[in-house]
Amino acid sequence: MNTALRRLASVVVVMFLVLLGGTTWVQFGQASALNNDSRNVRTLYREYGKPRGPIIVAGQPVAQSTAVDDPFGYQRSYTQPELYSSVTGFYSVVHGGTQLERSMNDVLTGQADSLFWSRIQDLVTGAQPRGSSIELTIDPAAQQAAVDALGGQQGAVVAIEPATGKILAMVSTPGFDPNLMATHDTTAANAAYQQLLAAEGNPLSNKAIRENYPPGSTFKLVTAAAALESGAYTPDSVLAAPTVLTLPGTRTDLPNFGGSSCGANDQATLAESLRISCNTAFAQLGADLGDDAIRQQAERFGFDSADLTVPMGVATSTYPADLNAAQTALSAIGQDSVRATPTQMAMVAAAIANGGSLMTPYLVQTVRTADLDVVSEAEPSELSEAVSPTTAQQLTDMMVGVVQSGSGTAAQISGVTVAGKTGTAQTGVDGEAPHAWFTGFAPAENPQVAVAVIVEHGGSVGSEATGGKVAAPVARAVMQAVIGQ
Repeated sequence: MNTALRRLASVVVVMFLVLLGGTTWVQFGQASALNNDSRNVRTLYREYGKPRGPIIVAGQPVAQSTAVDDPFGYQRSYTQPELYSSVTGFYSVVHGGTQLERSMNDVLTGQADSLFWSRIQDLVTGAQPRGSSIELTIDPAAQQAAVDALGGQQGAVVAIEPATGKILAMVSTPGFDPNLMATHDTTAANAAYQQLLAAEGNPLSNKAIRENYPPGSTFKLVTAAAALESGAYTPDSVLAAPTVLTLPGTRTDLPNFGGSSCGANDQATLAESLRISCNTAFAQLGADLGDDAIRQQAERFGFDSADLTVPMGVATSTYPADLNAAQTALSAIGQDSVRATPTQMAMVAAAIANGGSLMTPYLVQTVRTADLDVVSEAEPSELSEAVSPTTAQQLTDMMVGVVQSGSGTAAQISGVTVAGKTGTAQTGVDGEAPHAWFTGFAPAENPQVAVAVIVEHGGSVGSEATGGKVAAPVARAVMQAVIGQ
């Protein structure tokens, strides 16, 4: 009898310990995950039951919470919704948050660790808890210019202040109206979301940071930088530049755009090759440099970095590994398996503009409590030294030539010296029109803005598109907006 009782007691103790352990794990170990689960209705009511902090551009809220007469208490609303949708994202009772509404959620709800003392003060004084505001680096004129210049074309624009890394414009088209997801009518919110998922151009994706594309000839800036940094080349170095180049180790021919010649006697200088965007010269240069040299240079510009946030996560731009000579030649002109986000190509231009110093890009300037006390203020920081000041100046001079009399003349601004590089990137899919690229900065002698533009599949021009024809005018409009021309 005693043996049976002891066994029963042991089972009861074990069951009690399991119950205690499970309860403890749920209450403490899983607390954060459960609280942040978008399916947790209590979390939704808690977050919507107090005003969420506004998102502010140039002193004006572009997203804010307003009181409503329903169980949630507050509803998110967006002004100029399609202009800023790629930045704000949406905040929905059905689908949670995207973009800044997601990445800055703990600040906007007032739950960030940095706001601990503010929460304590609210608790002591009995004040209603309120979220904090975030003030962005966006220049409204540049943002509007990017949207207007892209028009109905699908693509993206990123503009950066080279000396600081401030993001002055971030646009992804087509945009969308976040108010359609912010409604508390869950049926309507879900219907709007499903419609956007099926819409042409993937409007819910922020192409500026999340989509990777072949960068085409804009990548020639990286190859040129690798050549100059090697010490074996100068802008006046003469390169082999045949009308057609047979890729090393293959029978595949690589032509220049339109089958044109790049120079007399099948030769051209490095500067001239960049000015007219000579494919054969840069492909042969890439093969001569080798993939390791180009990869190392690409990484100094930010390629293959998986932890960049602005604060939304930026997709990793990649330079492929283990390339043979033919693949290296194609990669040197931004084709093969090279992939880059528009943000990455803006960073390349910004680093050159800033004397070779690549600053970390950022979108949030200031975080303030509801009482307007400053919680945090962004400070510019160097991400890497992409190239030496000497190389940066050489690249700048070469890029000025591109805009003054080369493939990028459509980016010219009267009275302003513009530096830039065009790109026309084949997608690798038969029958698809190429992507049109432009990246550059202005004024060249005192840069205030660096910009990257991609227009998917040639935009309104289609298969006849080039970066100089389609993307350069968009970049010009954004640069003009920033420098006030």
